Amino acid sequence: MKISLTPVFIYINIKICYLAVMFSTFQPDKELSKEKKILEFLNKNTKACDNLFGSKFKHLGLENYKYTVDIAVDELGLDDELVNQLVEDYVIQIIKSEAIFLEYLELLKTQHTNNEAMDYINFRELAHKNLGVARNLRIEDAQKLIYELMTKDDLNYLHECLEVLIACAIKLKPRLAYETVKLIEVKNSL
Repeated sequence: MKISLTPVFIYINIKICYLAVMFSTFQPDKELSKEKKILEFLNKNTKACDNLFGSKFKHLGLENYKYTVDIAVDELGLDDELVNQLVEDYVIQIIKSEAIFLEYLELLKTQHTNNEAMDYINFRELAHKNLGVARNLRIEDAQKLIYELMTKDDLNYLHECLEVLIACAIKLKPRLAYETVKLIEVKNSL
């Protein structure tokens, strides 16, 4: 028996192959699990921001702050899509900078423990670089936290500022932040 390759027959075969691939690769439990992890990741960081802005960082006046790209779009004359892309770049930059900030903090703690002169230059230069981006994008909570990183000397306070800065960046783009953190974890494990 000869099978005719009519357009309908070809379409049905393509559709069957497509569905077979979709069902074989689609794993609802893993996707749901990832979505749940991202939501937990966001909730954890939102709580960190809210708790610290309501207590230890109350003096910064950020208890009810929520970032929107509207101000940056209006003031910079850029379109919404471009500003959102720049915010994504900022989130990645801050998350990647965390390890360097922590390295500098450890060095400062060692200098403090050894009664050496504490050299904040590298720490503050890194903060200054990140401050420029936060200012350009009009991210008020980041601006205030980074300013604290640049001007304060208490190492415990600086560590807390850094934690809140990271948490606030995560709130901006939680999925991207989660994927960036996971990528860094994989890279560090190699």
